[in-house]
Amino acid sequence: MSRPLIGITAYLEAARWGDWVREAVLSPPSYAKAVERAGGAPVLLPPLDPHVAADHVGGLSGVLLAGGAGLAAAAYGGEHDERAPEPQPHRDRYELALATAAVRAGLPILAIARGLHVLNVAQGGTLIPWLPEVLGHERHGEPGAVHDIQVSVSSRLGKAVGDHVEAVAPHHQSVRRLGSGLLAVAWADDQIVEGVELQGHRFCVGVQWHPERGGDNRLFDAFVEAAR
Repeated sequence: MSRPLIGITAYLEAARWGDWVREAVLSPPSYAKAVERAGGAPVLLPPLDPHVAADHVGGLSGVLLAGGAGLAAAAYGGEHDERAPEPQPHRDRYELALATAAVRAGLPILAIARGLHVLNVAQGGTLIPWLPEVLGHERHGEPGAVHDIQVSVSSRLGKAVGDHVEAVAPHHQSVRRLGSGLLAVAWADDQIVEGVELQGHRFCVGVQWHPERGGDNRLFDAFVEAAR
């Protein structure tokens, strides 16, 4: 049986190799390795013209919306917080188009960290651009902090990973208003949304943490199985 082709979103950044400095398509290898361990064939999707996103979707079996820089607040009608890193509008435009096309095509989607935010905004939702301002603490943004996450056992996410996850998942953005059709299925102890699913879709799951890090590949296994 051939491996399902899984598209993984990526950065477009200047990079150095040897004596060369050139613009390059970049992605942490942990995403591709997790897809490959689950039986998928990973391919990188450079954030180019958003008009080609639908063509990319047409050749794929699944889409992985990977982590990265925060979304521009303008993408959901918000105002940029100066404390947040500078956004990457070219990547936002492409990935929002990609998420929209993948949902319309019924393609399996796994959205990780930034990817969860992309999925939410693509479905008409909004984000909190600077979470510490709302919560009055910075626990979610601490690099090594372990989050205790409760998961709905009846959800696709819960069936893959169980009712509880302990994860290191630093983030300064978070879901404010859920997008159309999205349901919260995982929460931190302060009720910040840590996981979502698109109702009525065969597999469309977003998580705030990074399941590609570490040895637990169950969520990738479920994602790639849905893409077969």
